[in-house]
Formats: sequence, structure tokens, C-alpha cells
Amino acid sequence: MPLVAAFLAAQALAQAQAQPHGVTLRETTFEGRKAVELTPIAGTAVVDDETLAIAPGPTFHEGEIEVRVAADALPGAAESIRAFAGLAFRLQDKETYEAFYLRMKNGRARDQIQRNHAVQYVSHPEFPWERLRKETPGVYETYVDLVPRRWTTMRLRVCGSEARLFVDGARQPTLVVHDLKHGADAKGAVALWIGPATIGWFSDLRVKSEPGCLIEP
Repeated sequence: MPLVAAFLAAQALAQAQAQPHGVTLRETTFEGRKAVELTPIAGTAVVDDETLAIAPGPTFHEGEIEVRVAADALPGAAESIRAFAGLAFRLQDKETYEAFYLRMKNGRARDQIQRNHAVQYVSHPEFPWERLRKETPGVYETYVDLVPRRWTTMRLRVCGSEARLFVDGARQPTLVVHDLKHGADAKGAVALWIGPATIGWFSDLRVKSEPGCLIEP
């Protein structure tokens, strides 16, 4: 089953089972690609929080996840909304997961501090970005060139308690996390992720399971 059709089928099942994830999901074409479009449900508190669309497929432990992603802030959103979109993995429920995401409007910001916050790792519920930035500044976020509404490729390699994020085909990782907060044995679903007041488009999702994989030095 094609990715978009699989997502729509999964959405219909979730709705039938009364399992809302705070996001509307539809098939569309964006910048020449068939895509899944995610938008926070208007009029709910979820507009101020992260939202998820769980990908159909087996439980993920180790291996690679790759996706093309584009995003922008919703019309009328506050300046603090930086167009947040990315990937969640080892997801147990909508409150318990790890994620890497991009702040699309930070990649070419005039403020260098904002640029340094273009890429982020989080681990919910205990390690949101606020805690990580306060306790370990600069360790779980970094810079990469980004433009809102432009397709960007994210490739995430996860082995044990380590993960590396590669952006737009780079041979070297943009962000390396050596201590995934849920530990080396964590397992769970893969999900598309958007942040507050953000519209996101996702295409070409690929999940490759690779038990026992190693991170190259």
C-alpha cells in the first residue's frame, strides 16, 4: 500500500477507535510531490503543543528512518512559532517518545542564537527542549541551513542508545545524541511530528529495521 494511502487508512482506523492525536491529516501534492499534510486541530489546546501522526508498520527499535519534510507557521501565528516539524520514534503513546525536529524559520534567521537552535532532539515526557537547553545548553541542538516550505530530507540512524541525524544527504551527521533518554532497549512506533501552530508536509517515508546495528566511528 502506498505511503499516503496507508496513512489515510491508519487515520480512519484511529478515528474509528476514538484515538485522536490532535492533528488533521490529508493527502495532497506539495511542491511537486505527493505528500501527507498535517495541521493541528483548530480550536483545541493541541494547537499549543506537539501533535503526531503514527506511521503504520511494525515496532521500531534500531535502524534507519528517512523522510522528506517541509513546514511553515500557520497564518497569523506568533513570531515565536518557528515552523517545527520532524520525526518521533520508539513511541509508546502520544506522551512518551523520542524525537528529532527542525525549526524551519531558524535556518536563515538574522539572530545567530536562533540559527543555533535550528535542529532539536527531545525525549518526552521528562526531557522537553526547555529542560535540555537549560541543563545542557548546546548539546541537543545545533545549526543547519533550512528554509520554510522547502523540502528537506531527514535521515535518522538509531542504534542502541545513540542516534545520528543526517540532513539533505550530508555524509556527516548534523546532530549526534549519545544518550537517548529512554535507553538502548526502548521500542515503539514511528510518527510524523509537528509542533505548535505549524503546518507540515511529509513525503517518501522509509523505515528500515536493523537489529543490532552499530554506529560507525
